[in-house]
Amino acid sequence: MKNIENQIVTWLKNYANSSGLKGFVVGVSGGIDSAVTSTLCAKTGLPVLCLDMPIHQKENQVARSQKHITWLMEKYPNVDTKTVNLTAVFDKFVETVEADDDSEQVKLALANSRSRLRMTTLYQYAGTLNRLVVGTGNKVEDFGIGFFTKYGDGGVDLSPIADLMKSEVFALGRHLGVIEEILTAPPTDGLWDDDRTDETQIGATYDDMEWAMKQHELGKKVEDFPGHKKKIMEIYLRHQRKNAHKMHAIPVCVITKEKNV
Repeated sequence: MKNIENQIVTWLKNYANSSGLKGFVVGVSGGIDSAVTSTLCAKTGLPVLCLDMPIHQKENQVARSQKHITWLMEKYPNVDTKTVNLTAVFDKFVETVEADDDSEQVKLALANSRSRLRMTTLYQYAGTLNRLVVGTGNKVEDFGIGFFTKYGDGGVDLSPIADLMKSEVFALGRHLGVIEEILTAPPTDGLWDDDRTDETQIGATYDDMEWAMKQHELGKKVEDFPGHKKKIMEIYLRHQRKNAHKMHAIPVCVITKEKNV
C-alpha cells in the first residue's frame, strides 16, 4: 500500500504544479472514498479545502464526516474546512421545479440533483481559491457499473483513486489510518432521505461487482456461470448497459460535408 500511496501523492502534486493551480478542493461525505482521497491530497503538502455539504443528511453521516476532517486537520496543517449546508438551497430547488411527486423516478432525479448541487458548490470554491476539484470515485463505480451522477460527483478535474477497486480503497484507508467508523460503515452515497446503502441500490455487494468486472474484462459471458454467479454477472451487465452514457465520451453528430457545395 505504501507504493500506491506514494504514486498517488506524487501524481497529485505533479498535476497541481503543472496546472498552475494552488491546491485542492474535496467534498467529504463520511465515506471511505472521500476519506482516502482527502488524506492523499493532504499528504501532498499543498492547500486542501475539505467541504462538508449536508442536504437533509443523516446525523451519523455528518458525524463521520466531521470526525474525519478533525482528524485530518490535526495531522496536516495544510488542511482547512468549511461546512456549507445546502438543505435550504435544495428545498427551494425542489419547490421551484415542482418535484412533489413521490415516485421512485422523481426521487432518483432529485438524488442526482443533490449531487449536482454539491458539484456546483465545489467548483465555486475551487474557482474562488484557484484550486482543483478532486474526484472520489473508484474503479468499479466509475468504469464498471457507472455508479455515479453524471455532472455531479462525476464532474471533477482529476480522479486519484479511479484505478483502485473498492476493496483496494478500503485497504489503502486502513494503511493511511482512516478512522474506524468510516472503515466499518456501510458505503452510501448519502443522496436519499432513507437509509439505503450503495449495495442496496446496486443489488449486489462491491466484492461481487469487482469479481464480475474482472470476469467481463476476461471476456466471460453470463452463460459461462451457473446459479448465483450468473445472477451477479447479469446485475453487473445490466448496470453497465444502463450507465454506458456516463462512461463514454459525449456522442457528437459528425456532419459529412459535401464537396463543391
